[in-house]
Amino acid sequence: MSKLEALQTLFNDMEQALIAYSGGIDSTLVAKVAYDVLGDRALAVTADSPSLMPEDLEDAKVQAAEIGIAHEVVKTFEMENPNYTSNPANRCYFCKSELHDTLKPLATQRGYPYVVDGVNADDLSDYRPGIQAAKERSARSPLAEVGITKFEVREISRSLGLPWWDKPSQPCLSSRFPYGESITTDKLQRVARCERYLRQLGLRNLRVRSAADSARIELPPADIKTFVEATDLPALVAAFQDFGFTYVTLDLEGYRSGKLNQELPLKTLVQQ
Repeated sequence: MSKLEALQTLFNDMEQALIAYSGGIDSTLVAKVAYDVLGDRALAVTADSPSLMPEDLEDAKVQAAEIGIAHEVVKTFEMENPNYTSNPANRCYFCKSELHDTLKPLATQRGYPYVVDGVNADDLSDYRPGIQAAKERSARSPLAEVGITKFEVREISRSLGLPWWDKPSQPCLSSRFPYGESITTDKLQRVARCERYLRQLGLRNLRVRSAADSARIELPPADIKTFVEATDLPALVAAFQDFGFTYVTLDLEGYRSGKLNQELPLKTLVQQ
């Protein structure tokens, strides 16, 4: 049995499922397979908060419509929790707690016995405190359960004809801040404006890391030279300063997922 067939069997056994659907490639594959198996017995729900770029919410709506799955948007209020906004190393735990404390009652009310998310097999070996919050609330992770990795998520998505199979990962905007720096709605919007500016230049895989008054641009190493040569850097700096940053830098190491986790002590990482 292929991993796709195992995933289909898993959803067939569930009979009904509510999908925690961010619009990212992982949860979108989950939504696609759930809909193919369950039809109108599957529901995708996206959490809207200041840490989600409006463009990403619109992408989620468009993708859900193309899949055909029923889709709803709910508000979450993690920004009202000081355990989240103080930005500790386990910030994601409080984010996912808020998410699943919102989705689980909704699932119960609507008669869905399962809430499932887009955690894949690779996520289990990374520092992801949010996974624990989901487990505590009995959420399931179908991709991880059948051993589907990030690479396989993209390969299966491509085989199913999903046009966004190569969509860059886009975690919440709070991931742009070093642990310990408080997060506010204004700071999130400042980062969002900067990343939107870069996207409008044609860049896809990028991060703007925020540290106090400094913005640090991260791009894939192979893109750095072209970016420097082709970009009107004074105009970019002026735009970022208009958005509220004082300093603008370019990370010469390049983009690497989870880079801020390297600041954490090894003891914290192995506790996951």
